[in-house]
Amino acid sequence: MATAAQWISGARLRTLPLAVAPVLIGTGAAIGSLGGFTAFIIDDFSDNASHLSLPQILFRAVLALIVSLCLQIGSNFANDYSDGVRGTDDVRVGPVRLTATGLAEPAAVKRAAFGFFGLAGVVGVALVLIAQAWWFLFVGAAAVAAAWFYTGGKRPYGYMGLGEVFVFIFFGLVATLGTMWMQVGELTLSGWAGAVAIGSLASAVLMVNNLRDIPTDLDAGKITMAVRLGDNRARIAYAVLVLLPFALLALAILDGHPTVALAILALVLALNPLKTVLRGRTGPGLIPPIKSTGLTALCFAGLMGLGLAL
Repeated sequence: MATAAQWISGARLRTLPLAVAPVLIGTGAAIGSLGGFTAFIIDDFSDNASHLSLPQILFRAVLALIVSLCLQIGSNFANDYSDGVRGTDDVRVGPVRLTATGLAEPAAVKRAAFGFFGLAGVVGVALVLIAQAWWFLFVGAAAVAAAWFYTGGKRPYGYMGLGEVFVFIFFGLVATLGTMWMQVGELTLSGWAGAVAIGSLASAVLMVNNLRDIPTDLDAGKITMAVRLGDNRARIAYAVLVLLPFALLALAILDGHPTVALAILALVLALNPLKTVLRGRTGPGLIPPIKSTGLTALCFAGLMGLGLAL
């Protein structure tokens, strides 16, 4: 029987910055599209149904954040369950897994996954009702399916080298642009730039995670993108994914948001994991860059979101 601490560890809290980051950028882009914080101070939007008040925007942001967090945690438990029953995690370099180690019954881990998916669905439906964006129900269903079939089902796409692609789409484009759309019903160039940027950083986290697991994944028949690329090219791909977001800031600046240059400061956090990965560290030596890259994504998103909102 797993303890509460082991269940919390199984939720993989180090991955949660990737759930917070797109909401920060999407909310910042939404506020920026209305003229920034100063517009709410100078102008009165209360008589214009096309504009929400700042508290209304922030309330929708909180709902979007709950959905994103629940999907991330549910995905982590689903991955724990599916890899555990397949035997992929029998030899594990990283943090302990509940299913593979026998700390929790597989059925209990599966219930935990769908419990969080269910909570994400309930809050997501509430957000859809508030925003009157009915078509987003299909997007939400697709997000849950993507979370489950990453390692679940008969043909998991994570075993075919498509993990980074789906992470880019759902934890980058969908989460960021979905947050913005639910708040203001429109998308901007800055919003797209932020979505691609955070999708790139989320993919970088998965890339370095899979880079660490190349030897064990090969033995288990799990063909990730890192396995397909090979060790050296996977390291180069990681570096590109980490650095691309900083170049994308130029698009937001051209879109009229020069204060997003604040996000350059996040590069300080990116330097250490970049050096670690590019210097050829392997196995447990690649665990710190996973956490550091996630924190880089959170810092980048916070600063870019603030820059957009200003």
